[in-house]
Amino acid sequence: MRVQSLTLAVAGLALLAPTTPPTAVRPSAGAPGAPASRQEGSVRAADLLSRVRDCAPVSRGRYRADEGAAATIPVCGTDEAVFWTADMDIDCDGRPGPHCNSGTDPLFSGTTAFQQSDGRYLSADSLPYIVVPGASDVWDHRDHGVRGGSVAAVVYRDRVAYAVVGDTGPREIIGEASYAAAEALGIRPDPRGGGAPSGVTYIVFKNSRATPIESHASAVAVGERLARQFVEPADAGAGGSPPATEWDGEDGGDDTTAVRPSGGEDDWGPDVTGGLGTPPERNASGPRPGRESVTGGTGKGQERGEKGQRGEKGQRGEKGQRGEKGQRGE
Repeated sequence: MRVQSLTLAVAGLALLAPTTPPTAVRPSAGAPGAPASRQEGSVRAADLLSRVRDCAPVSRGRYRADEGAAATIPVCGTDEAVFWTADMDIDCDGRPGPHCNSGTDPLFSGTTAFQQSDGRYLSADSLPYIVVPGASDVWDHRDHGVRGGSVAAVVYRDRVAYAVVGDTGPREIIGEASYAAAEALGIRPDPRGGGAPSGVTYIVFKNSRATPIESHASAVAVGERLARQFVEPADAGAGGSPPATEWDGEDGGDDTTAVRPSGGEDDWGPDVTGGLGTPPERNASGPRPGRESVTGGTGKGQERGEKGQRGEKGQRGEKGQRGEKGQRGE
């Protein structure tokens, strides 16, 4: 009986005790079918966006988001960075992987404008990278300290992901990033119709570099530091020049920085290919039909063109005569 009384007493106390419902995990807001995203670093999306609210154009004209769309997107600049806000089409080119290959992407090309330190092409599957328009009279990214391996902060809604400049695109169209970059932002990365129709801000830090280009850890380390400087300028209001941007040591594991030499394309020293200057020429892979855009149009490519003469790909033309992401490059 004593045991029974104690049992009843304990049961009574349990009924009287206040209960706390389990805390619900709030899923990250994103497009239906999009992967879960993660925040990289501590710099907030809102802080970065507040720094790029005003645009001082550095491009001589404007870009289209997709073939056939109106040209409404300028490239803007500050002392520390260039930036633009556009859509995001999915670039699935480069070294084949489980998500990016000729079976998953009818427009797949096994090449990218820039190469890894071991000479292989980049992997859109695993490396977050962005695509910049091929150099033209509208805007030449090289004149603004932007090259293969330059570090970018990409902002979508309340998320920030760091990436490198890894490919070049048509001369008149802007707004494209790799499968891995879209995935990091919670954007549906499907090359057949994924992406985001608008609201993606690309901020590329001038004269920055991830070393080697394929090290995402280096891109995050460099990007986080430069993003912090970007939103909290040193000696603000002192009237002095902003500090020069720098790039991290190998693999992002060393905080040693190097001063970028001045001068032409080859003054970067050993290129991301492991040699000097730009990568060697690539054979043409033939015309490519248009890529479906996230809005259901022909997207950024009607005949993506010869991804051979691709410019920035070792005198390969701007990603080949890609034209409007259809004659890819010119």
